[in-house]
Amino acid sequence: MTRPDDWQAACAAAGTARDTEAVNFFATQFEAVQVGNGKAFATGYYEPEIAGARTRKPGYVPIYGRPRDLIEVDLGQFSDALAGKRIRGRVEGTRFVPYFERGEIEDGAIETRAPIIAWAADPIELFFLQVQGSGRLRLPDGGIMRLGYDTQNGRDYTGIGAKLRERGLLAPGQASMQGIIGWLRANPEQGRALMRENKSYVFFREQSGPPQGALGYPVVARASVAADPRFIPLGAPILLSLDRAEASGIWIAQDTGGAIKGANRVDTYWGAGEEARAIAGGMSARGTAWLLLPKGTLARNGGSLGGATPQR
Repeated sequence: MTRPDDWQAACAAAGTARDTEAVNFFATQFEAVQVGNGKAFATGYYEPEIAGARTRKPGYVPIYGRPRDLIEVDLGQFSDALAGKRIRGRVEGTRFVPYFERGEIEDGAIETRAPIIAWAADPIELFFLQVQGSGRLRLPDGGIMRLGYDTQNGRDYTGIGAKLRERGLLAPGQASMQGIIGWLRANPEQGRALMRENKSYVFFREQSGPPQGALGYPVVARASVAADPRFIPLGAPILLSLDRAEASGIWIAQDTGGAIKGANRVDTYWGAGEEARAIAGGMSARGTAWLLLPKGTLARNGGSLGGATPQR
């Protein structure tokens, strides 16, 4: 939709704009379009804090770093038709095969293939740490170890909340993160099997600063969203008008996510702490999204941006 040149004027103006001039800044620097029908669906994510340790303790489960044999392939290097597509896997003999799935990893398939960077006290909390993509490990001495997303095993993400609803195990109003965790704890054996249906597995690295998004910059609570870069240019502002007031307003597309696919699908970031956990865990909002593009983008494209519709 855009080229780097399109953003120069808006970025220069942002460097000198005051907070009190925000409305005027967005009104003068941007024009609004809707991608497809503009119908938005927003969820939430946050920076969780779970109990753990740097050394192994009884009952704790490993937190793995990037496996040494995990290979990421840019398919665009092999065919122009596959530009932008990547796959992850491993070499087995002379074949390139999918990487181990969650159940195999939990059963020890990568014990000698990946570093263990820490240990988690609770496998359910570790599962949701992986869903969030980054977080904090609360150590026995009261210290904090920050964990950042490094990579993923290449398997498709499966939302277990949707599985619980499909099977009639959770009522629609109970399908929040808190409701899902409650069901997993009440049904430990079934819960373990259910979590394994999400074959996706995230590998972490220790980091010294706050969580970073796909752009390589820290994400900001109540300001950053994860979006699908096939439809929303990373770095672009998005104006949301939703049935959840706290999620309505202007957000910046700074991140991506395995479950965040499609036009007008966003994941709002709420920071750390109990309030962030409560809001993000229960966030399921619908409404309308407007993508804000630098003024002149439509004119440069002859007034048309494929599936995007200009808004006045």
